[in-house]
Amino acid sequence: MKRRLSEYFTGYPSQEKVARLMFRYGMRICDGRVYSGTVEVSDSALGRAAKVDRRIVRSTLSRIEDNPEMREFFSRLEPIPLLASVAPIMGWNVLEIIPTNANTPGILADVSTVISEAGLSIRQAVVDDPELSEEPRLLVVTEGPVPPEYIPSLKRCRGVKSIIIH
Repeated sequence: MKRRLSEYFTGYPSQEKVARLMFRYGMRICDGRVYSGTVEVSDSALGRAAKVDRRIVRSTLSRIEDNPEMREFFSRLEPIPLLASVAPIMGWNVLEIIPTNANTPGILADVSTVISEAGLSIRQAVVDDPELSEEPRLLVVTEGPVPPEYIPSLKRCRGVKSIIIH
């Protein structure tokens, strides 16, 4: 999608900045308005976050709505909570998996298999899109700590370069 946004907003870098911000936070467009879930986001607030004038936000929304593909895409976005931020409060653990190559198939499958073998439930797994993130990661929130004897198995998983335990 990063490429499509760049192509569609060629010559309009400020509008692209707004569109990327909306995409990153799962903000959708409905009838010319921006929403985060069901909460309406004002043009001014979005402009401040993107560091552009609110008129740039308005022109970005018009541009998106003028293109059927962009309108369809941006009308379906949804925000999701990232549980890794609250994991310590809830007594959960977070594994941050750094891939050798984020495009390698099966990283999530192999990691989740090892976690399952350790007898743990996964509360959430979030994978950064390699097109959108310069340093993509896999964040896995588990209900408890991964037993130390399973760490070598996690490190041997397909595509795993290193692991950070939070």
